[in-house]
Amino acid sequence: MAINPGHNGSVALVVDGKLEYYIEEERLSRNKYDGNPFRGMIHLMEDYHIDELIIGGTGQEDHRLPWTGENSYEALVRKFNPNVKTTAVWNEHHMGHVTAAFYGSGFDTAAAIIIDGSGSRCKLDWDRSEQGLEAYETESIYQCSFPGEFEPVFKRYAENDAPRVIESNREIDGTVTTVKAYEAVSMYLGFGFIEAGKTMGLAPYGKKDSKIPKLFYKDTGRGDKNVFMPQYPAGAWIDTERHDYLKIKIDPSTWHKDPSLLSNTQKNLAWTVQNETQEYVAELIEKAVDITGEKNIVISGGYGLNVIANYYYRERFPELNIYVDPISHDGGTSIGYAKLFANKKIGDDNGEHIKDPLTTLYLGPKYDIRSEDIDDLVDDTMDVTDVTDVDVAQLIKDRNIVSIFQGRSEAGPRALGNRSIVYDPTDPDGKAKVNTVKGREFFRPFAGSIMKEHAKEWFDLRGLDET
Repeated sequence: MAINPGHNGSVALVVDGKLEYYIEEERLSRNKYDGNPFRGMIHLMEDYHIDELIIGGTGQEDHRLPWTGENSYEALVRKFNPNVKTTAVWNEHHMGHVTAAFYGSGFDTAAAIIIDGSGSRCKLDWDRSEQGLEAYETESIYQCSFPGEFEPVFKRYAENDAPRVIESNREIDGTVTTVKAYEAVSMYLGFGFIEAGKTMGLAPYGKKDSKIPKLFYKDTGRGDKNVFMPQYPAGAWIDTERHDYLKIKIDPSTWHKDPSLLSNTQKNLAWTVQNETQEYVAELIEKAVDITGEKNIVISGGYGLNVIANYYYRERFPELNIYVDPISHDGGTSIGYAKLFANKKIGDDNGEHIKDPLTTLYLGPKYDIRSEDIDDLVDDTMDVTDVTDVDVAQLIKDRNIVSIFQGRSEAGPRALGNRSIVYDPTDPDGKAKVNTVKGREFFRPFAGSIMKEHAKEWFDLRGLDET
């Protein structure tokens, strides 16, 4: 069992080299982005015997409990299994992303690209002062080979006041990078820094705007410090004092429920950060190909959830085999750590390794809900009855909002039909209706659900028709 204790806390279990189980803490605690996955660990250990615990992280202090001297995760597992072995990987955050993406891809070799806000805080050997230098991982390129060779060939680090240092295989800077720029725009729009997905959803409403300053220095991936103020490790800000056009005269969150208050500046800034960042990441893909010679590319880190950018890479690089980890946020690192250590153990034991590409995201718990349990959850105004797929389809056709609860829960941030709210896509007002019911901002999009054999009749799959 491996855990990610930070935001998007998660638990992953590998059995005999194969991914068996994955759950994010927010699905159990009902707190968005929740960390410290104690409920997930307990939920898993009620059904499985755990013989090894891998604790991932980003370099946070390893706090010890009184009496036993354990950390809290070790103590919890020991109470279920006193013989558990514990390994802490406190300062290898990008390795968790790399291994999750590479093992999930099924490739024999690949170049892995990690685009992150801030990963582990690393001690670097650039001795610019007596204290040395520490900075956060932001972007990495790794050369990967199955079963377990992962070599960093390029690393970018950042810190609020770091000097600008450039070498052939690493850089450090005191400015913002790709994800930090997205976080800054998200804060500007009245979202939290971790809610960059909302900014991505707003981007298509904007357009090119000559009044908005260019956000990045050309060909560097470095945000302009006349625009951005970094705040590592969490968040960044836009310096509106230097740019009158970017000043907002009202609370930026007031427009979330009232589209009439949304300014062109806000829409166009979302469009700008989307386009400039995806162009830079495309350059990072080219850099990875140049360094490694690989045609297989895997992508992870928070920016990997940017589906608009992922669609763009498919168009720009038709000659590459690009795999984007569908659980590329920090939650997915628990899968990477679990796979990495399982492969090491299997190799040490018998020299054989099991290739286990990610073929399903239905990895969470499945509940057996009996009719009497349902009766306890409903009031006298509701009827409980068995239904078929045809019944559900008719409900949707009649433009009812339908909640679906079936099978194992989904891994990753997106509902995929097992814990989903669905509605008739032919209703021109459908998006507004469902967003209102869900209490979401008016512009938030929804994904279409369609039978696989009809998908390419409605969607440009960019070469994914046969997968």
